[in-house]
Amino acid sequence: MGLKAPKELYEDAVRSNYGLGAFNTFSIEGILAVLEACKEQRSPAIIQISMGARKYVKHLKSYVDIIKCMAENYEMPVFIQHDHCSTVEACKEAIEAGVQAVMFDGSHLPFEENAEKTKEIVAYAHDRGVWVEAELGCLPGFEDLVFAEKAVFTDPDMAKQFISITGCDALAVAVGTSHGGVAGDDYLPLDFELLEKIVSKNPDFPYVLHGAASLPPELITACNDQGGQVDYLRNCCEESIARAVKTGVRKVNMDVDNFLVFTTAVRKFLNDKPDIYDPRKYLQPATEAFQKEVEHKMKEVLDSAGRY
Repeated sequence: MGLKAPKELYEDAVRSNYGLGAFNTFSIEGILAVLEACKEQRSPAIIQISMGARKYVKHLKSYVDIIKCMAENYEMPVFIQHDHCSTVEACKEAIEAGVQAVMFDGSHLPFEENAEKTKEIVAYAHDRGVWVEAELGCLPGFEDLVFAEKAVFTDPDMAKQFISITGCDALAVAVGTSHGGVAGDDYLPLDFELLEKIVSKNPDFPYVLHGAASLPPELITACNDQGGQVDYLRNCCEESIARAVKTGVRKVNMDVDNFLVFTTAVRKFLNDKPDIYDPRKYLQPATEAFQKEVEHKMKEVLDSAGRY
């Protein structure tokens, strides 16, 4: 099965009421972790590329081609999306590089300008058979090149209007998550009343939850026990994300938790075996840790396991 059209995966997620996990990758190890998780859990997924990953791999089209080649070896359906393009030009470049879906982040712009640029991207993308995700509302924190100091929650009526004006295929909404976590003593609460109002305006439309890594304290502690110095930031809990999926969220961006367990595994291996210098030796357990975290999200949070 391998690569599938975004529309097909979203339609199945809407029909069967589960979430598609969107996992950022920047290397062979990350791609393998997601694809192997899909295989083990018989789950669909979205393999994402961020602007930071785009800089890291240097040659975007070649990296997209690598994902496509690797996905051909697996039966479970996935699609490739470029996440958080902050300009029209960046979106067009990603489309020309061969991604199947692109996300334009105009959340920092006034409504009219965000809608105008999103509409331009939709026209360009749809002519080339590419799916478009947009964003309305702001999450606090950094996401690649876009920074928001505070949250601006999505207005349900404006969300409905935005979808109508732009023709976007999916919409990321702000209801309480953050990019990368924020300082605090407890998990961030999601505004489920607001989310329900947004979904009720367009019940079968695929809404998206960004910043949905949970940053469980135990993952941070495990990393710091191996010599890390990661701040104890907080985000929404996994139970809240699972509830958001059942409320109508169809795509969930999950990033930081995967990177945390990957880093912890590398640190532990090097601490335990300081004589080893072959990168394959420590990248293998790190990739497996990444995979297991993705599997956990599929089973316990997204309810996407066993769908194919």
